[in-house]
Amino acid sequence: MRMTAYLLSAVATAAFVTPAFAQDVPTTQPEAQTATTTSGTAAGSVDAGQAPVAQQGVAPQADTGGNASDIVITATRRSERLSNVPIAVSAVGSAALENTGANDIRQATQLVPSLLISSTGSEANASARVRGIGTVGDNPGLESSVAVFIDGVYRSRTGSGLNDLGEVDRIEVLRGPQGTLSGRNATAGSINILTKLPSYNFGGYAEATYGNYNNVRIAGGLTGPIIKDKLAFRLDGVFGKRDGFYYDVINNTDYNDRNRYFVRGQLLFEPSSDVTVRLIGDYTHRDEKCCGAVYINTQEKIDPTPGTPGDFAINPAGNRIVQVMQSMGAVFPSAGDPYNRRIANSPGKAYSNVTTDYGGSGQIDVNLGGASLTSITAYREYKSGGAADIDYGNLDIGYRPDDGNSFRQFHTFSQEVRLNGSLFDDKLDWLIGGYYSKEDLVVADNLKFGTQYGAFAACRIVATANPLAALRNPNNPGCLSNTPQAALGGATGRQALGAGFGTLAPTILAGLDRLSTLNNLGDQRSTYYQDSENYAFFTHNIFKLTDKLSITGGLRYTHEAKDFHADFNNNNTVCPAQQAALSPLLASANVPAQLKTLVGGIITLTCTGNSTSALNNLDLNNGFKEGEFTGTGVISYKPRTDTLLYASYSRGYKAGGYNLDRSDLTANVFSAPTNASAANLRFDPETVNAFEVGLKFTSKDFTFNVAGFRQEFKNFQLNTFNGTNFIVENISTCGTSLNGADTDASATTGACTGDVKYGVISQGFELEAGLFPAPNYTVNLGYTYTNTRFRNNLVGSESGQALDPALFLLSGSNLSNAPKHTVTASTAWTPDIGSSGMTALFYVDGRMTSDYNTGSDLFPEKGQDGFFLMNARVGIRGPAQKWALEVWAQNLLDTNYQQVAFNAPFQGAGSQAQTQAFGSTANQIFTSYLGEPRTYGLTLRTRF
Repeated sequence: MRMTAYLLSAVATAAFVTPAFAQDVPTTQPEAQTATTTSGTAAGSVDAGQAPVAQQGVAPQADTGGNASDIVITATRRSERLSNVPIAVSAVGSAALENTGANDIRQATQLVPSLLISSTGSEANASARVRGIGTVGDNPGLESSVAVFIDGVYRSRTGSGLNDLGEVDRIEVLRGPQGTLSGRNATAGSINILTKLPSYNFGGYAEATYGNYNNVRIAGGLTGPIIKDKLAFRLDGVFGKRDGFYYDVINNTDYNDRNRYFVRGQLLFEPSSDVTVRLIGDYTHRDEKCCGAVYINTQEKIDPTPGTPGDFAINPAGNRIVQVMQSMGAVFPSAGDPYNRRIANSPGKAYSNVTTDYGGSGQIDVNLGGASLTSITAYREYKSGGAADIDYGNLDIGYRPDDGNSFRQFHTFSQEVRLNGSLFDDKLDWLIGGYYSKEDLVVADNLKFGTQYGAFAACRIVATANPLAALRNPNNPGCLSNTPQAALGGATGRQALGAGFGTLAPTILAGLDRLSTLNNLGDQRSTYYQDSENYAFFTHNIFKLTDKLSITGGLRYTHEAKDFHADFNNNNTVCPAQQAALSPLLASANVPAQLKTLVGGIITLTCTGNSTSALNNLDLNNGFKEGEFTGTGVISYKPRTDTLLYASYSRGYKAGGYNLDRSDLTANVFSAPTNASAANLRFDPETVNAFEVGLKFTSKDFTFNVAGFRQEFKNFQLNTFNGTNFIVENISTCGTSLNGADTDASATTGACTGDVKYGVISQGFELEAGLFPAPNYTVNLGYTYTNTRFRNNLVGSESGQALDPALFLLSGSNLSNAPKHTVTASTAWTPDIGSSGMTALFYVDGRMTSDYNTGSDLFPEKGQDGFFLMNARVGIRGPAQKWALEVWAQNLLDTNYQQVAFNAPFQGAGSQAQTQAFGSTANQIFTSYLGEPRTYGLTLRTRF
């Protein structure tokens, strides 16, 4: 019944505009379909009224009437109609992207149900997921499971796709493992963005937008010949500025604003009909305050029936962590109403950060007669600043100062060469290729404990030991009151708390005093380096056994080498002193377990994340080399010219790497890391075996695609923030039962002594349909059912190490950000206005998503209920679309939803789930990055 409801929602969306029904607004054939040369270079749809570029050798295309969805794509590095490609791929053309208001890849999710894109601590941390599988973007040491290509060039991380893109011909979303068709391999899918080419006919466009939040966007482009029929140019530029969606009540400023510009220049050189050269250079600059987060849960959970698991209650006395923070001046402006979008950063710490992304590429296509050669050479640099108030509150607990010593930077060179052709009277369509890339990644960090951290941390320890407020005074050493209190029987806080420590009182209280001095200390500039070198050879071959039956075989070998080293400059001298004084107590049999827990907490809060001056003397180095064979096999059958059936198997691979975070150097912080600890930062490669069956039907007025899939991931790379540090685990499953040890609270149980097997399954089906009853009526519907889940008996590495206890909820559960049901629908109607040549535009699209959890650890506080997003656009267009005036809205219904919820750094510990399972008190405060509110505006555009 529930599935029926999701399917019906698509129909409901389509009904908003009658009788319109969705996808690209039908335009002239050059605009709706991508012309290609014999070498397979995408020529791109062109500006209105312009002829396609480089049409030599293009085979005549069959008339599909009103069907604008069966466009020509190059997903297989060959020019093929979408309906003839035996893989699951969604292609969104320029008209659909324009109608939905997509300026980057994030808005494409509104039209592609299997795609989900979110961003967290900054837009550099974007994460793309296909079929529920993706890589959390907060840690740059992890490559994305979904590769992003722009004009054939691999982008190092998904965040680069959140830049403005200028005019785009189309976006292709390939689902499932990739690797035998192009340079970079991926385990979950790839996003191919193809921008528009230069034209030999002079022309251009300009558009201006103004919307709420003082949104101003100006874009334009110019193209034309330099040498007739030999050399053409194109120049695109975008400027965008907008107020933020959050308001900082402390610094009196908005947050999550937009302030960016983008330029791209191109040259297209065709010295002969057999040679095409395309040169591209682009530059993006962003200076924006991102990203604010609101409080979504500040409650303390307790066990009302100790010894009886499964229940919990909200502490009627309140959350002791909140009370500690309030006693120190903290405010919670969004508590109880997160969608008021009011935040509170520490005074003077509402930082903006500069991101620059630039580079160039050259693509050469040569028709050799019996074969075609393609070479793509590229070099790119990307740098994103990381200054931030990392605790997301006005209490100064932790921060990265704006002094230039916090950033991530990529330098990437890549070279791809492909040779393809046909043999045996076109019975064999073959492709071979090679790829080389060199990526140098630098992550600089200046993370410091804030000016109020010491008092807060000491008060947190005291409140954990005893929540009685009379014990505490954040202005005193150790956060202990030093005046007699009636509530304490006339004793001071120091006397009352110390009475429970016996003979250890002087030592433990001295540790509390030291903890309270930990202010403004930490990394001055600690730098992580990961140098990666990758080469691969691949082949992809289609054997046409008959006119109707084909088989495809693809194979790839990838070699990856990575070298890691790190240099630290950390001035936290309190940590070594604390370890020297208190760690012996943890090893003593004479210290009660309860006091060991307290002592361990003092050391942990002093040295959390391995913030210690002891790092400065280390020489951390590590490296590895690995190689992997991957491939694909497809059998496809066309019983009729309008129907394609296929079945496929593919194997994918994503390289291992290093967790670029000092917190993972040791299992705990009771002793200092050593040089050998560098190996602990390494994680294993991720592999997947994928199976798929599908059907594609295409006619003049109707298209229908269905795909069923199952994907089995081994060593799934999971990145989780636990409120203190980032944990990177390789999720697999043990071949023998762990008897529940992967769901307990212990870090010492749950190791696997048997075979280690795949630990994540993604399976389900996808439906896509398009109706084109008339030239100006279109509809597109999509539905994805994805059951993406962890298996049982989970382990955290290839070697079978025990799963981190913070991940105890994973076993048998769905992955985060992986809704089971997603429905999309888009509708467009472009009726003529009399005989004037003008047309109107009525457009609406919608995306409905079922419930899912937004946190990698699946804590229930991070859950997101199902929601519905709608975009709409209404306009009038001049003859041949020479001009247009449009009114638009995104998130028209002002739907409230969150992108990713997370543990507020250092602000408590424990989830409701831990209270229910283990009976522990949970006082962790939770914060969240929200989705964007309703935006609306007016756009004026012209073409010439």
